[in-house]
This record gives sequence, structure tokens and C-alpha cells, in this order.
Amino acid sequence: MKLVDRVKNWERDLRASYNTDLSTPENRRRAAIYNDWFDHAILRKVWTNFFLIAPDVWRSNHPTHVRFEKMKALGIKSVLNLRGAGGAAHYLTEKESCEALGLTLVDRNLYAREAASAEEILSVIEAFRSIEKPFVMHCKSGADRAGFASAIYLLVIEGRPVAEAQKMLSAKYVHFRWTKTGILDHILDSYAARNARDPIGFEDWVKTEYDPKALQAEFDARKSRGRGKTPS
Repeated sequence: MKLVDRVKNWERDLRASYNTDLSTPENRRRAAIYNDWFDHAILRKVWTNFFLIAPDVWRSNHPTHVRFEKMKALGIKSVLNLRGAGGAAHYLTEKESCEALGLTLVDRNLYAREAASAEEILSVIEAFRSIEKPFVMHCKSGADRAGFASAIYLLVIEGRPVAEAQKMLSAKYVHFRWTKTGILDHILDSYAARNARDPIGFEDWVKTEYDPKALQAEFDARKSRGRGKTPS
């Protein structure tokens, strides 16, 4: 086995050893270390990426318990987690915080570096329609998945123009389209081009025409040619 592979395996195993449930005091200690240093919560104690995007709707990076307390004090009632549910320490800690504070936790799954399925996008739209406001949506950094979901919210729920929605994916929120997360821009660019030819609602486009595999292939091909940006 190559040295680089050994290092990767060691790092993976180390992360896994700290990514535990909260069933014992020792597990809680290890989970806290995982959250702070492997999931980077230590940064999110001071950097929030917390912004109001529509009446009673905020976007954020993954909040700490103290920040959940502050959100509760602001009147926020629900939390839309875009990282998916599961047994990871960051999720179990969030779930515990929400239960303790009386916040309703709603779990959905999006991706930062690949195109989500139509079903996953439509599930997020369904959550927008059913979640109790005020609410906050978050991913890990609040830059990519939260930005994409915020754009969808503006398009579908608020009826805002595509150009306005696309601003939810910008350097202001630490999103950079020339990285692998540019797939999210490419999805919105593709919708904008289609809508310009013949107007169609974003939700209807996702239901009837959206092809995540084709869009991902287009984006990957353009990146491999060194273009980075995806033209509309």
C-alpha cells in the first residue's frame, strides 16, 4: 500500500473513532472533539453565515447549541437541516439541541458537489411549504447547499426572478462557482437558459425536464477542459 493511501486510511479511521453517538460521557467527549475539529464547529462558533433571505426565513451554516439558543430567542421555530439525517455526531448533537429548545427539526438531503435527484429537490420544496415559520435552513458551511436551497425558495415560494435567486450562490456566502460546487450554479444556469427560451416554473422544470446525470456530465466535461465557469 502506498504511503498516501496509508495516510488517508489513518485519517479516515481517526475521524471515525471520534464520530460517535452520545450514549456515554466518553462518547460525548469524543463527539464534541469530532464536531469542533473534524466538522469544523470551532469556526462556526464565531462565523455564522447567517442571513435573512425572505420574511421569516434565514440561511446559516451548521449552528452550535449556543447559536440555536440565540435563534430560539429571535423567534425561530423550525430548523431545516440540508445535511440529511443519520448517526453522525453533528446530527445527533443538533437533534438533541433542537429537542431541548423546542425547535422542530426537519431533515432533507442535498449535495454540494453533485447534482441532487429531482426527488431530493422536490422534497426540499415540499418542506418549504409545510415547515412552520420562522425557520432557518442550514448545511455545513452555509455556502453551497444552503445557497442552492435559498435560490429554490426564492424561485418557487417567493416567485422571484432567476437572476435574483442566483445571487444566493455568491462569494458573499463563501460560494465559488469555479470549484466542484459550481454544479449548483450550472443547474440554475441551465434552468435560466431554458426559462428564457420558453417560460416554465422551476418546480415544473424539475418535475418534467431536469436531468441531473446529464447536467453533471456537462459540468464535469467543462471543468476538465479548464473552463470552470458554466455559461448560461
